[in-house]
Amino acid sequence: MSHDYQHLLAPGKIGNLQLRNRMIVSSMGVNLAEADGSCGERVLAYHERQAQGGAGLIMLGVTGVAWPHGGNLPRQIAISEDRHIPGLRAVADAVHQHGAKLAAQLHHGGMVSVQDAKEGRPIWMPAYPEMGQSDLADGMLPEEMTAFQDPDAPTPQPHIVTREDLQQLVQRFADAAGRAVEAGIDGLEIHGGHGYIISGFLSPSSNDRSDEYGGSLENRARLLLEIIAAVRERVGRDYPVWVKLDAGEYGKHGGISLADAIATAKMAEKAGVDAITVSAYHDTDRGALHSESNIPHVPERMVPDATAIKSQVSVPVIASGRIEPESASRHIGKQHFDFLGMGRKILADPALPAKLAAGTPERIRPCVYCYCCVSQIYVLNPVKCAVNPETARERERELIPVKQARHIAVVGGGPGGMEAARRLSLRGHQVTLVERSSRLGGTLQFAAIAYSPNARLLDWLRSEVTASTVDVQLNATVTPNYLRQLGVDEVVVATGARRDMPAIPGAEQDFVFSGDEMRSLVVGEAGPALRRKTSGTTRLLMQAGRATGLTARAAWVQRASKFWLPLGKQVVIVGGELVGLELAEFLAERGRKVTVIEPTANAGRGLYLVRRMRLLAELRELGVSLIKNSADVAIDDHAVSYTNHRGQRRSVVADHVIVAQGAAGDTTLADELSDEGFKVHSIGDCTGVSYIEGALESAAELAVALD
Repeated sequence: MSHDYQHLLAPGKIGNLQLRNRMIVSSMGVNLAEADGSCGERVLAYHERQAQGGAGLIMLGVTGVAWPHGGNLPRQIAISEDRHIPGLRAVADAVHQHGAKLAAQLHHGGMVSVQDAKEGRPIWMPAYPEMGQSDLADGMLPEEMTAFQDPDAPTPQPHIVTREDLQQLVQRFADAAGRAVEAGIDGLEIHGGHGYIISGFLSPSSNDRSDEYGGSLENRARLLLEIIAAVRERVGRDYPVWVKLDAGEYGKHGGISLADAIATAKMAEKAGVDAITVSAYHDTDRGALHSESNIPHVPERMVPDATAIKSQVSVPVIASGRIEPESASRHIGKQHFDFLGMGRKILADPALPAKLAAGTPERIRPCVYCYCCVSQIYVLNPVKCAVNPETARERERELIPVKQARHIAVVGGGPGGMEAARRLSLRGHQVTLVERSSRLGGTLQFAAIAYSPNARLLDWLRSEVTASTVDVQLNATVTPNYLRQLGVDEVVVATGARRDMPAIPGAEQDFVFSGDEMRSLVVGEAGPALRRKTSGTTRLLMQAGRATGLTARAAWVQRASKFWLPLGKQVVIVGGELVGLELAEFLAERGRKVTVIEPTANAGRGLYLVRRMRLLAELRELGVSLIKNSADVAIDDHAVSYTNHRGQRRSVVADHVIVAQGAAGDTTLADELSDEGFKVHSIGDCTGVSYIEGALESAAELAVALD
C-alpha cells in the first residue's frame, strides 16, 4: 500500500455498509438506461467496469422515483415501478462480483425536470421562480441550442405542488427505497441538491411559500425530513441511507448558505441518515457557473464546505469536486472528510482505485477537465469521455486478444498514433510507431502549453507507449521502401492535419505566425528561416519544447511568462475556435492585450459546451476583445483590418498576429501508400480535424476493427 494514499485506501463504513476503501464513484446522470428507464446492458457494462477498477462504492446517478415524471434525461435510470427491479438487480449482482458495493441516488427533478418540459408534463416546484437574465445562448452553438431548447416542445406547465402532491412524492421516495432493497442494492442517497425538488424547497431563493413548507429553515427542510422518515420506515434503521446537500448556491442571490447547509445536515443526522454528501449548486442562467459548483473547474472548490460540515456532524462526510487522490488522502487523514467522490476522474480511468492500490499512480489515465462528459448531457446524448474512448462503450471497445497477430506500422506519434499503437499492442499485434521528429506528442505538445491539463495526458500517453511492446522509431521518414524493409502487414496513418496559411492579404510579413509555425516553435522544431524570424527568443522556446514533464513545463511557463514566444504587448489572433481561444487565454494571463477575430457568429467551436461557456466568461474578465462576424480580414503594417457585421471597415493595432485557421485533413501519405499496394487505415486529424477526443476515439475504433 502506498503511504501517500493510505487513508484513501483504508476500509470505511457508512452506517452498516462496509466498503473496501474510501473511493466512491459519484452519482452522475449518464443517459445510458433503456427507453423505459430500466437498466440494460450499457448501464451494466459501465458500472461493472468501475467495480472491476476497484472502487469501494458505486452510485447509480439520478435514479427517478417517479419516472418519467421528474426526469432529467431521456434515458435516465428509473426505480419508479416494480418492472425496474430486475435490471437494477442485474447491475447490483455484477458490481458485487468484483467486490464493490452499489447505491442508488433517489431523485426527482422538480423545477429542472427537463423531460417533463419537453414531453408536456406538469413541472413540480415549490413556488413560481423569479425570472433571471440568461447568458447561456451566448456560449452555445446553434445545434446545441436546438437540442437544449427544442423549438417543437410544448409550452412548459409549471405546477406549484400542494400538500397532497407532497404526500404522494414522499410515498414515491419510500416505494423506491423498498424496490432498491428488493433489487439487492446496498444503500441509498436521497438527492437533496442541485435545484431538484428537495433543494427547491430548501433554498430560500426558490421557496417563498407561506405554509408549513416555507419560511423558516425548519419549514423549508420539512419535505426532506418527511422523506427521510418515510424511507427509514420502509427500509429499517440498519439499512444505509444518506443525503446529498448543497453547501451553497454560487451566484444565486438569497440562496442556500453554508450556515443553512450545516443546520440542515444536523437535522438530517437527527432524522437518522448515515452520512452527508456535500455538494453545491449555482445560478443556472449564468453559463460560467455551470463549472463552478458540483463540477468545479477550481480544484478543491468544495473542500472547505465539506470540512465545515464535518466539524458539526458525527456521521461520515463525502466530498467531491476536482480533488486529486493524494490530496484527498491527506484530507481524510486530517478528518476534513471521510470519503472521496469521483466522477470525471473515474470516467477517464475506472481503474484509478486499483492502480493506487497497486502502487502505480503514474499509470492512471488523467482527466483533462474539458467537460466533454457533462456537455453531452446538456444536449441529451449518452455520456462519453474525451480521453477514454471506452467510457460507455465498454463492450464495443474492449481490448480482446487477437487470434492472429500482424505487424502493423503506425505513422505519426501524436495522440491518435500513440493511442492506436498502444491499443494494438495490447491486443497482441506487433507494432512499430514511426515519428518524423525527435519525440512523441505531435500537436498535443502545443495543446499542453496552451492548456496545462493536457500536459498530463501527453506525459501519460508517452509513458504508456514506453511501457508497452511498441517499437518506437523517431526521426524517421516514412516511404514505401522504409515500410517494406520493416516488413509490415498493414499501415495506420495518424499524421494529423495540414495547417496551411489561409489566403489573408499581408500574411507573409515577419510579425505574422501561422499555426504550424507556432507549433514548430513550441515543440522545438523550428527551421533556420523561422529561427531568424524569432531571433534571440528561439533558445527559450527550444527549452520549452524539451520540457517533457509536467513539473518542468510548469517551471518553464513561469520563467517565460513575460516572454512567451517573440510576441509584443498587443496580439491579434485570427480564428476563434478551440486553438485560438485557448491561446488567447494563455497570452492574456501573461500580460498580453489580445484581440480575437472570428468570421462566424459563434466562437469556441471545438470546445465542449460547459468549458466553452466558462472560457468565454474568463476571456471577458481578462480583457480579451472577441470580434465575431468579421469578414475580409487583411494584415497591414502592424495592424489587422476587417469588415464588421455592420459593413464598416475597422482596424486593430498588432505587434504580432497569430493565424489560428487553415487546419484541414490531409490524406496525402495514406493515398500514396495505398497506391503502392499497402493496406492503409487513416485515423485522427488527417481525416478531418476532430481534436484530442476524435483522435483517441478513432484509434479505439481501429484497434477493435483490426482483428
